[in-house]
Amino acid sequence: PAWLRRLCGQLLSERLLRPNGVQAVVRGIMEGTGGDVAGGAGAEAAAVDWRKCDAVAKVLASCPQQCLSLEDYYGLVCPQILDLLHIQDKLTARQFQRVATTTLLTMAKEHPQLAEKHLLQPLLAPLLRCTEA
Repeated sequence: PAWLRRLCGQLLSERLLRPNGVQAVVRGIMEGTGGDVAGGAGAEAAAVDWRKCDAVAKVLASCPQQCLSLEDYYGLVCPQILDLLHIQDKLTARQFQRVATTTLLTMAKEHPQLAEKHLLQPLLAPLLRCTEA
């Protein structure tokens, strides 16, 4: 029903905007997704994994209605997306990196200036410092 979809969307948006909210949402959605499995079942699980990563990336790249501005949303969520690249556990890291890179690409296509400011510049800052020295 529409009311349930709205309520779920509102709760999801509220969670995303909290500290570590992006990681919590990604963990909640990706939990139970297989990783290093071989054979035919492994290929199917990998496809499901990619579809889940794409779906999560689309959610993260979309500014919720509760947010005052796209700039505010990017300012709150983008540092958390970059934090997904620093997860230590290998299986979890692979999934989180897929989500982070797909989200980055989606945001860069949809809002290039904001993605550059909130994602690309912080991501490339260490490299730029090295080239300037």
